[in-house]
Amino acid sequence: MTADALPGRAGRGAAGAGQVTAARVVYSEWVRLRTLRSTFVTLAAALVAMIGSSLLFTGLTASRWSEAGPAEQAGFDPSALSLIGFFLAQLAVGVLGVLVVTGEYSTGMIHATLCAVPRRLPVLWARAAVYSAVIWVLMTAAALAAFLAGQAVLSTQDIGVSLSDPGVTRAVFGTGLYLTVVAVLSVGIGMLLRNTAGATASVIALLVVVPGLADALPVSWAYRVSPYLPSNAGHALAIRAPGPHTLAPWTGFMVFCLYAAAALAAAALTLRRRDA
Repeated sequence: MTADALPGRAGRGAAGAGQVTAARVVYSEWVRLRTLRSTFVTLAAALVAMIGSSLLFTGLTASRWSEAGPAEQAGFDPSALSLIGFFLAQLAVGVLGVLVVTGEYSTGMIHATLCAVPRRLPVLWARAAVYSAVIWVLMTAAALAAFLAGQAVLSTQDIGVSLSDPGVTRAVFGTGLYLTVVAVLSVGIGMLLRNTAGATASVIALLVVVPGLADALPVSWAYRVSPYLPSNAGHALAIRAPGPHTLAPWTGFMVFCLYAAAALAAAALTLRRRDA
């Protein structure tokens, strides 16, 4: 008797073929991410921001180095200047993280996704994992390329540094880690708010606007509040020599990770309790 003539075995085979597994959900999220037009455009913008900003600002600095005063030269950080493009890159990463989620809500395709994965939460975990993994690979490579390009320019004035100098390797790879957590945070906020405009505004406010407003506080307050704000805390890992009013590199990064974890937890709770 063939396998086709065994209803029990055939049924189990059919069920196995259509079973929802973590690996299949992750793979489907990978296929979806790489087929979105906005993925390549936005990630290309982030790469250009990282490397282009490095070449631009290090070139300007090298061209006028002889005109810089002693105080400016003493406070100069070559690694920070070559990684300055993170500021624009974080906006691209944050916006794409929001679109990765809200794009389906705007088109209504989220209903098909949640019908295929009725338990819902695997969709959130897989989406955050796939997107953050892509960002970690690309942005770490971009940070390294930006650093090497910037130091090549600065070396013409003998003011560059190398990866072997204290704190430099942590700053370079810390930039990639910082942008990876930005990716997780933006996915969480996107799933929580489910609206592109609102989620994008929230991400930009957390990363850019709120730290700027904190600088307007009285100095004594700013020193207490500013280090614990999301972007300030996370970016401490990417600073070669943190200042006296900055969290320690890994402490700040852990604080930033807690922000991202809180956003994901709130998104998971909302996804479970609210209709799509």
